[in-house]
Amino acid sequence: MASPPIVRPHGGVRGANLSRSSLLFGGPFGRMFRALPAAEFGSDDEATIVALTALAAGMLAKHDPPFDGPDAEEGGIPAAYTYFGQFIDHDLTFDPASSLQKQNDLDALVDYRTPRFDLDNVYGRGPDDQPYLYSDGLHFNLGRALTGAAHNPKAQDLPRSNPVPTAAHPHPTKRAIIGDPRNDENVIVSQLQGLFLRLHNSFATKLGDFSAAQKAVRWHYQWVVLNDFLPKIVAPAVLAEILPHLASGDLVGDPPKLKFYHARDEAFMPLEFSAAAYRFGHSMVRPEYQLNETLQKPHSIFAGNTNQPNLRGFHEFPAQWAIDWRFFIDLEVIDYGDPDNLPDPRNKNRVQLAYKIDTSLVNPLGHLPKDVAENPHILALRNLERGWRMRLPSGQDVARAMGVVPLDDSQIKIGKFTVVADDQSAQRPITDFGAAFAGNCPLWTYVLAETVQTTMTIATTQGDQVIDTRQLGEVGGRIVAETMVGLLLADSSSFLVQDPRWKPDASLMKDGKFGLRELIAAALDD
Repeated sequence: MASPPIVRPHGGVRGANLSRSSLLFGGPFGRMFRALPAAEFGSDDEATIVALTALAAGMLAKHDPPFDGPDAEEGGIPAAYTYFGQFIDHDLTFDPASSLQKQNDLDALVDYRTPRFDLDNVYGRGPDDQPYLYSDGLHFNLGRALTGAAHNPKAQDLPRSNPVPTAAHPHPTKRAIIGDPRNDENVIVSQLQGLFLRLHNSFATKLGDFSAAQKAVRWHYQWVVLNDFLPKIVAPAVLAEILPHLASGDLVGDPPKLKFYHARDEAFMPLEFSAAAYRFGHSMVRPEYQLNETLQKPHSIFAGNTNQPNLRGFHEFPAQWAIDWRFFIDLEVIDYGDPDNLPDPRNKNRVQLAYKIDTSLVNPLGHLPKDVAENPHILALRNLERGWRMRLPSGQDVARAMGVVPLDDSQIKIGKFTVVADDQSAQRPITDFGAAFAGNCPLWTYVLAETVQTTMTIATTQGDQVIDTRQLGEVGGRIVAETMVGLLLADSSSFLVQDPRWKPDASLMKDGKFGLRELIAAALDD
């Protein structure tokens, strides 16, 4: 594959001659491992692109047609966490300036999102500066009613623009009017954004004050990140070292312990997190999703033909596409009855589950539509190129810096991490894709390869089912968890700093717990 011409800043990357200990070296994004060299995968740029392209092709799964029966790629993490993870990413990071066509000036990169769990993707700049997001300075505007989900009768779309059709544009796009337009990039994250608007409106009505409602929503959200999301995605042995309170229940007596995330003057967004480790969620995406009991079949996020029904966003989708969130998280134990209208035709009586975190991405993510991404249009290659352009170190170098014994090349398998015989044959060691990867695995791929097999329990009408899953290991788990916890500790307005003994609203808890399931249930009960 021919690579585009590389445009380099005159004299190399600005700041490359700074001392590795310089306060300026981290740049606005920053690094957790400043002293590590960048990983290289070829003698020149063209050779590197060839090597990364071959690896990306190996990480792309074959087409997965719908079928009945067990799905070995499912893990135990409900699918709602995939898109909650995307929602978190939009809250923390936004970098419109970096390029896949050239090496990036790392000291010039700016995170246009505050690196805090403050929901600026929901609240925007607030009712004083963006009054059009709000109906009365207190409540959010909501859009048209959505139907199709009997268990989500109050579903509403996001508020949208209503442009006047013209001869040149007879069907203009109705864009969402929200704090971060990216939260409309697919139907699922769009409706998750809508749940946060509804949750705020519920607190606003109850408390009668915008700031108090905003604080309540933020702190409940932060609680979910710390006490539910991280335990779902990070292996218990790794997380126990960082968050000992998860075992003791005493956040004050057992505060977080960070080894590698050290904010000096202010919080920073590590490139190891944003350009590599946190992209683990791409491997959790399913090829298709069933939205509610009314629709007769599941839909893909991206269809090969844009005229086919799909879950792509940035436009007004059909009104009958309201999400029944029971299909995405275990809100309650139910029997879906009619086998023609199952939330997951591959396994009755269960919510749709995210795919295992492994070195395989579903086939639709290898064929992104041109208006979504091109050059390259393969998501895995985009991630690999971005990590290389950002001058990230190899996974093995990061492991050694952490004091962890790196994976051997033979342990870095590319392909689906399943136990199905014909899938096992698709697993290949990374060195099969080129000598450039010998002892030199791209950090993103390494994070996916080192995941740990664990089990999770899912409730069904026929009793609890224990399901094999995979969670982030020592390198990826520590980068993700330490970054998220570090950002909470560096935020003077977080509950972790202002009131570490704070607990969620008792009326919203279930069996003494509050997680993503309870947050969604609270929004649905607005």
